[in-house]
Amino acid sequence: MMKLPLNLYIQLLFIQMKIEEIIQSQNMPDGRKTSINLMYTANLIHDRGAEILKPFGLTTQQFNVLRILRGRKGEPANLSTIQERMISKMSNTTRLVDKLITKGLVRRMICAENRRKVEIFITDKGLELLKQIDEPMDRINEETIARLSREEVDLFNELLEKIRG
Repeated sequence: MMKLPLNLYIQLLFIQMKIEEIIQSQNMPDGRKTSINLMYTANLIHDRGAEILKPFGLTTQQFNVLRILRGRKGEPANLSTIQERMISKMSNTTRLVDKLITKGLVRRMICAENRRKVEIFITDKGLELLKQIDEPMDRINEETIARLSREEVDLFNELLEKIRG
């Protein structure tokens, strides 16, 4: 039997529980209950992803930068483009890119036409690392929605987009 890290084991115990039971609070207004439920679930998903990334020496924010750069299909990105596309807007993009450069996963170049512009590219090493991560990350993402029907997944995504306005 596979041994789970303690934090994941504890989280799995709470999957079937209602949010009121998890946080031990009753009679919350709908807005508060929904917000807490959403934040709790987002943290659970984040923690699962972080567990996948840990053996690869990446944080979820670093992984996000690599995915953004891979999505550019060989075209460079600048820091503001990366920042705009980050899931967590609180991330220090410069620091994240610097760490990825140190790991050899991205490279930085000064633009020949505009020396004030810095272009950031994913390296072959970064692309190879993402190939290794894709399968376990896709698996955990599919497990996250496994109890939902196709229609429920579509509706859930529509509702989340509606909440974001």
